[in-house]
Amino acid sequence: MGPAIARRFEELGIAVIRGGEPMKSQAECEALVAAAGRIDILVANLAEPPMTGPVEAIDNTDWRRLFESMVDPLMYVVRAVVPQMRERRSGRIIAVTSAAPLRGIPNNAAYCAARGAQNGFIKALGLELARENIQANAIAQNYINNDTYYPDDILDNAKFLEHVKRNVPTNRVGAAEETAELAAYLASERCNHMVGQIIPLAGGWAT
Repeated sequence: MGPAIARRFEELGIAVIRGGEPMKSQAECEALVAAAGRIDILVANLAEPPMTGPVEAIDNTDWRRLFESMVDPLMYVVRAVVPQMRERRSGRIIAVTSAAPLRGIPNNAAYCAARGAQNGFIKALGLELARENIQANAIAQNYINNDTYYPDDILDNAKFLEHVKRNVPTNRVGAAEETAELAAYLASERCNHMVGQIIPLAGGWAT
Protein backbone atom coordinates (compact mmCIF):
# COMPACT_ATOMS: atom_id res chain seq x y z
CA MET A 1 0.00 0.00 0.00
CA GLY A 2 2.99 2.29 0.39
CA PRO A 3 3.17 3.67 -3.18
CA ALA A 4 -0.58 4.36 -3.38
CA ILE A 5 -0.63 6.13 -0.01
CA ALA A 6 2.48 8.14 -0.88
CA ARG A 7 0.94 9.25 -4.18
CA ARG A 8 -2.29 10.36 -2.51
CA PHE A 9 -0.47 12.25 0.23
CA GLU A 10 1.73 14.03 -2.31
CA GLU A 11 -1.38 15.00 -4.30
CA LEU A 12 -2.63 16.65 -1.11
CA GLY A 13 0.64 18.55 -0.67
CA ILE A 14 1.96 16.38 2.15
CA ALA A 15 5.73 15.91 2.11
CA VAL A 16 6.41 12.16 2.15
CA ILE A 17 9.56 10.56 3.54
CA ARG A 18 9.76 6.87 2.66
CA GLY A 19 11.26 4.54 5.20
CA GLY A 20 14.03 2.23 4.17
CA GLU A 21 14.40 -1.47 4.69
CA PRO A 22 14.73 -3.47 6.77
CA MET A 23 13.78 -1.31 9.83
CA LYS A 24 13.95 -4.32 12.13
CA SER A 25 15.64 -2.72 15.14
CA GLN A 26 15.01 0.18 17.46
CA ALA A 27 18.24 1.80 16.27
CA GLU A 28 17.17 1.69 12.61
CA CYS A 29 13.79 3.22 13.43
CA GLU A 30 15.32 5.95 15.59
CA ALA A 31 17.81 6.77 12.81
CA LEU A 32 14.94 7.10 10.33
CA VAL A 33 13.00 9.41 12.63
CA ALA A 34 16.08 11.49 13.39
CA ALA A 35 16.83 11.89 9.68
CA ALA A 36 13.24 12.89 8.94
CA GLY A 37 13.06 15.51 11.66
CA ARG A 38 9.51 16.62 12.37
CA ILE A 39 6.95 13.91 11.69
CA ASP A 40 3.30 14.92 11.86
CA ILE A 41 1.88 11.77 10.29
CA LEU A 42 3.34 8.30 10.69
CA VAL A 43 2.09 5.61 8.31
CA ALA A 44 3.32 2.20 9.45
CA ASN A 45 3.00 0.00 6.37
CA LEU A 46 4.52 -3.31 7.44
CA ALA A 47 3.79 -6.53 5.59
CA GLU A 48 4.95 -10.11 5.25
CA PRO A 49 3.44 -12.85 3.06
CA PRO A 50 1.15 -15.20 5.02
CA MET A 51 2.60 -18.50 6.15
CA THR A 52 -0.03 -21.15 5.50
CA GLY A 53 -0.38 -24.60 6.98
CA PRO A 54 -1.86 -26.43 9.98
CA VAL A 55 -1.01 -25.20 13.44
CA GLU A 56 1.11 -28.26 14.28
CA ALA A 57 3.33 -27.46 11.29
CA ILE A 58 4.16 -23.90 12.39
CA ASP A 59 7.91 -23.53 12.46
CA ASN A 60 9.41 -21.40 15.24
CA THR A 61 11.59 -19.53 12.76
CA ASP A 62 8.63 -18.68 10.56
CA TRP A 63 6.58 -17.60 13.60
CA ARG A 64 9.31 -15.24 14.75
CA ARG A 65 9.79 -13.93 11.20
CA LEU A 66 6.20 -12.72 11.10
CA PHE A 67 6.52 -10.92 14.42
CA GLU A 68 9.97 -9.52 13.62
CA SER A 69 8.74 -8.16 10.29
CA MET A 70 5.39 -6.70 11.38
CA VAL A 71 4.91 -6.45 15.14
CA ASP A 72 8.32 -5.49 16.51
CA PRO A 73 8.99 -2.71 13.93
CA LEU A 74 5.55 -1.22 14.58
CA MET A 75 6.42 -0.80 18.23
CA TYR A 76 9.95 0.41 17.46
CA VAL A 77 8.91 3.16 15.05
CA VAL A 78 6.00 4.31 17.23
CA ARG A 79 8.27 4.41 20.26
CA ALA A 80 10.71 6.54 18.28
CA VAL A 81 8.18 9.07 16.97
CA VAL A 82 5.76 9.50 19.90
CA PRO A 83 8.02 11.72 22.06
CA GLN A 84 8.00 14.56 19.52
CA MET A 85 4.25 14.19 19.02
CA ARG A 86 3.68 14.33 22.77
CA GLU A 87 5.80 17.47 22.96
CA ARG A 88 3.69 19.18 20.27
CA ARG A 89 0.45 17.57 21.50
CA SER A 90 -0.49 16.65 17.97
CA GLY A 91 0.03 13.85 15.49
CA ARG A 92 -1.47 11.04 13.48
CA ILE A 93 -0.41 7.40 13.51
CA ILE A 94 -1.90 5.12 10.87
CA ALA A 95 -1.05 1.42 10.70
CA VAL A 96 -1.90 -0.61 7.63
CA THR A 97 -2.75 -4.02 9.08
CA SER A 98 -5.14 -6.81 8.14
CA ALA A 99 -8.73 -7.87 8.64
CA ALA A 100 -7.54 -11.49 8.91
CA PRO A 101 -7.56 -11.67 12.74
CA LEU A 102 -10.98 -9.99 12.93
CA ARG A 103 -12.53 -13.07 11.37
CA GLY A 104 -9.81 -15.70 11.39
CA ILE A 105 -8.51 -17.78 8.51
CA PRO A 106 -7.96 -21.54 8.90
CA ASN A 107 -4.37 -22.66 8.37
CA ASN A 108 -3.16 -19.09 8.90
CA ALA A 109 -2.88 -19.05 12.70
CA ALA A 110 0.61 -17.54 12.77
CA TYR A 111 -0.26 -14.74 10.34
CA CYS A 112 -3.50 -13.96 12.18
CA ALA A 113 -1.59 -13.89 15.48
CA ALA A 114 0.95 -11.36 14.20
CA ARG A 115 -1.68 -9.16 12.57
CA GLY A 116 -3.84 -9.44 15.68
CA ALA A 117 -0.90 -8.24 17.77
CA GLN A 118 -0.59 -5.19 15.52
CA ASN A 119 -4.30 -4.44 15.90
CA GLY A 120 -4.21 -4.87 19.68
CA PHE A 121 -1.22 -2.54 19.92
CA ILE A 122 -2.99 0.18 17.94
CA LYS A 123 -6.19 -0.11 20.01
CA ALA A 124 -4.28 0.43 23.25
CA LEU A 125 -2.05 3.10 21.72
CA GLY A 126 -5.03 5.09 20.50
CA LEU A 127 -6.51 5.21 23.98
CA GLU A 128 -3.17 6.13 25.54
CA LEU A 129 -2.51 9.07 23.24
CA ALA A 130 -6.01 10.45 22.64
CA ARG A 131 -5.94 13.06 25.41
CA GLU A 132 -2.78 14.53 23.88
CA ASN A 133 -4.44 15.10 20.51
CA ILE A 134 -2.53 12.22 18.92
CA GLN A 135 -4.77 9.87 16.99
CA ALA A 136 -3.72 6.30 16.29
CA ASN A 137 -5.85 4.03 14.11
CA ALA A 138 -5.42 1.04 11.83
CA ILE A 139 -6.72 0.19 8.38
CA ALA A 140 -7.41 -3.55 8.59
CA GLN A 141 -7.68 -4.60 4.98
CA ASN A 142 -8.29 -7.71 2.96
CA TYR A 143 -9.18 -8.29 -0.68
CA ILE A 144 -7.37 -5.12 -1.71
CA ASN A 145 -5.40 -5.23 -4.95
CA ASN A 146 -1.66 -4.66 -5.00
CA ASP A 147 1.24 -6.21 -6.87
CA THR A 148 2.33 -8.31 -3.90
CA TYR A 149 -0.84 -10.19 -2.99
CA TYR A 150 -2.91 -10.08 -6.17
CA PRO A 151 -0.88 -10.24 -9.38
CA ASP A 152 -2.82 -10.04 -12.64
CA ASP A 153 -2.84 -13.78 -13.27
CA ILE A 154 -4.72 -14.34 -10.01
CA LEU A 155 -7.20 -11.53 -10.63
CA ASP A 156 -8.07 -13.11 -13.97
CA ASN A 157 -8.40 -16.62 -12.53
CA ALA A 158 -11.97 -17.94 -12.71
CA LYS A 159 -11.59 -20.01 -9.53
CA PHE A 160 -10.36 -16.99 -7.57
CA LEU A 161 -13.16 -14.80 -8.93
CA GLU A 162 -15.70 -17.42 -7.82
CA HIS A 163 -14.07 -17.42 -4.37
CA VAL A 164 -14.48 -13.62 -4.22
CA LYS A 165 -18.14 -13.92 -5.23
CA ARG A 166 -18.78 -16.39 -2.39
CA ASN A 167 -16.85 -14.55 0.32
CA VAL A 168 -16.82 -10.81 -0.39
CA PRO A 169 -20.23 -9.09 -0.24
CA THR A 170 -19.12 -6.32 -2.61
CA ASN A 171 -18.26 -9.06 -5.12
CA ARG A 172 -14.93 -7.51 -6.03
CA VAL A 173 -11.35 -6.89 -4.98
CA GLY A 174 -10.79 -3.32 -3.85
CA ALA A 175 -8.20 -0.93 -5.23
CA ALA A 176 -5.09 0.28 -3.44
CA GLU A 177 -6.36 3.82 -4.00
CA GLU A 178 -9.25 3.07 -1.64
CA THR A 179 -6.81 2.33 1.16
CA ALA A 180 -4.92 5.51 0.26
CA GLU A 181 -8.09 7.60 0.43
CA LEU A 182 -8.97 6.22 3.86
CA ALA A 183 -5.41 6.90 5.05
CA ALA A 184 -5.72 10.47 3.75
CA TYR A 185 -8.89 10.97 5.78
CA LEU A 186 -7.34 9.54 8.95
CA ALA A 187 -4.38 11.88 8.44
CA SER A 188 -6.52 14.95 7.89
CA GLU A 189 -7.70 17.66 10.26
CA ARG A 190 -11.26 16.59 9.50
CA CYS A 191 -10.68 13.39 11.45
CA ASN A 192 -10.66 14.46 15.09
CA HIS A 193 -12.91 12.02 16.90
CA MET A 194 -11.59 8.58 15.96
CA VAL A 195 -8.99 6.87 18.11
CA GLY A 196 -7.82 3.31 18.57
CA GLN A 197 -10.06 2.03 15.79
CA ILE A 198 -9.33 -1.05 13.69
CA ILE A 199 -11.22 -0.13 10.53
CA PRO A 200 -12.05 -3.10 8.28
CA LEU A 201 -11.59 -2.35 4.59
CA ALA A 202 -12.50 -5.72 3.15
CA GLY A 203 -15.69 -5.41 1.13
CA GLY A 204 -17.78 -6.77 3.98
CA TRP A 205 -15.68 -9.93 4.43
CA ALA A 206 -14.95 -9.05 8.08
CA THR A 207 -18.38 -7.64 8.95
